[in-house]
Amino acid sequence: MPARGKIDFAQAAGLVTFIVIITVLWNTWAVYPLRLLVVFFHELSHGLAAIATGGSIVEIQMNAQEGGHCVTRGGSPFLTISAGYLGSLLWGGAILLVATRTRGSQIAVELLGALLLLVTIVWVRPVIGFGFGFGLITGLVLIGSAYLFKPIVHETMLTAIGLTSCMYAVLDIKSDILDRPEAVSDAVLLANATGVPAWIWGVGWFAISIALAVRVIVVACRRTPQNAPPVERV
Repeated sequence: MPARGKIDFAQAAGLVTFIVIITVLWNTWAVYPLRLLVVFFHELSHGLAAIATGGSIVEIQMNAQEGGHCVTRGGSPFLTISAGYLGSLLWGGAILLVATRTRGSQIAVELLGALLLLVTIVWVRPVIGFGFGFGLITGLVLIGSAYLFKPIVHETMLTAIGLTSCMYAVLDIKSDILDRPEAVSDAVLLANATGVPAWIWGVGWFAISIALAVRVIVVACRRTPQNAPPVERV
């Protein structure tokens, strides 16, 4: 097997350490901003799915209790509703792979900050509200970090964001749909739209999210050309 396909055990140990730290600090202020960022990804994913299927975003709202909603007009209801949980997982997976598989962490941090600013200014409402303030401040912090810190800091930031997003997506599905089936959730909205019970959507999304999260983390642990050991040729 080529070297790039083998597990980099140092990388794997680093990711496991990250996961343990995030888990221990999950309900603290240290991880709170990261959880809010995942909510941002969740709501944005609804909106992007609507746009991709011919609709538009009316507004995005967030609150300090890690809640939010995305109001859309037109587009595919099925894809728009489905995009929230799985979309935030895909955001997390992509960010994690950029951090661990490329050398583009600085530009990725800058682009992520610019994206937050753009989405916040265009769609997050009300302007005098928690969500707008969060998006504005977080976007500016990310852009500033891209210029103020070294690549190792950028990689650490992206790894933390990516892993938190992957973990939150899985835990959010379990909490919102499987543990509290009476709560209004994306699965309930999809059940109302399709007639298929909410718990079926919940189980399906939960299984997909676990499979995707595990797959992303395994890929993130593989050696890349820059960290593969030298190969002697004769």
